[in-house]
Amino acid sequence: MPDPTLHDEEGRIAALNRLRVLDTVAEEPFEKIVNLVRTVLGVPIATVTLVDSERQWFKARSGLSAQETPRSVSFCTHTIQQREPLIVSDALLDHRFTDSPLVQDDPHIRSYAGIPLQTPDGYNVGALCAIDTQPRTFSDEEIAILTSLAHIVTNEMELRLIARRDHLTGALTRRGFVEQVETEFARYIHHNDPAALIVLDVDHFKNINDRHGHPAGDEVLRQLSALCGAHMRPSDSFGRLGGEEFAVLLPNVDSAEALFAAERLRATIEACPFDIPGNTRLRVTVSLGVTLLDPSITGVDDWISAADAQLYEAKNSGRNCTRSASAAETTAVTAE
Repeated sequence: MPDPTLHDEEGRIAALNRLRVLDTVAEEPFEKIVNLVRTVLGVPIATVTLVDSERQWFKARSGLSAQETPRSVSFCTHTIQQREPLIVSDALLDHRFTDSPLVQDDPHIRSYAGIPLQTPDGYNVGALCAIDTQPRTFSDEEIAILTSLAHIVTNEMELRLIARRDHLTGALTRRGFVEQVETEFARYIHHNDPAALIVLDVDHFKNINDRHGHPAGDEVLRQLSALCGAHMRPSDSFGRLGGEEFAVLLPNVDSAEALFAAERLRATIEACPFDIPGNTRLRVTVSLGVTLLDPSITGVDDWISAADAQLYEAKNSGRNCTRSASAAETTAVTAE
């Protein structure tokens, strides 16, 4: 029976992107798994490999120096096209891989066992791989162990995604958001990709809690998160830094675009009535600080602190306004 998800590349890439794991920093659970694969199967190389549209990227690797390679020469691009494990006992005898630079040159792959990493919706986003530089067979028991470990990898990815979401608002948690900021900062360092950070805070939020109760405050945060999410691009990230403070990460924008996006959020929130328990409607405003990534930013903490400083400028300027570190002047821009 045909398996449509195996041939749905657009859906597969969407499933991979949903995991928000590409280009993230090393994480202990995945590092432990590749080390375990090397130990149990007695191979010199093990990887947790994610297959993007044009590359294979290693979320975790042991015994391999490269962080990624072109997809066109990879073993894993074949693994993700099937449900069962891909076993190659001798790559020099397999016409698909004989001329691959991964076989002919470093790391000189001769044998390979790859288990597809399948998401709950049925897409193979990558593979857990055991790799040897000598021809060898993999026993049924070894393949079963590798399959069990592959299930742990996919479960860990899903749990990682759940842990990144704030249970009240659905926004990224602070940890999840900082991971996205780290990824964007790395893109800037390596490729000079522009990006901006918006930090926003609900004005007089304590008064809302004191006057209407904490359930009302929670409802304001939920509705604010939904509003922000509805006015962001798919490439943007939205996170709750703590309490009533949120942040938006905007990749590939200049200072004018970032300031405009921030002011549009401010105006949208100001114009929207918030329904809270007790058949009450509130008017809510926010203050926002914007910082464009530039050479003066030394790291992720510095970037967030710079945006936070602009937020406090907005607070000190009377609230319900936007301030930007990269703007020539601190007057708010009106969104049209």
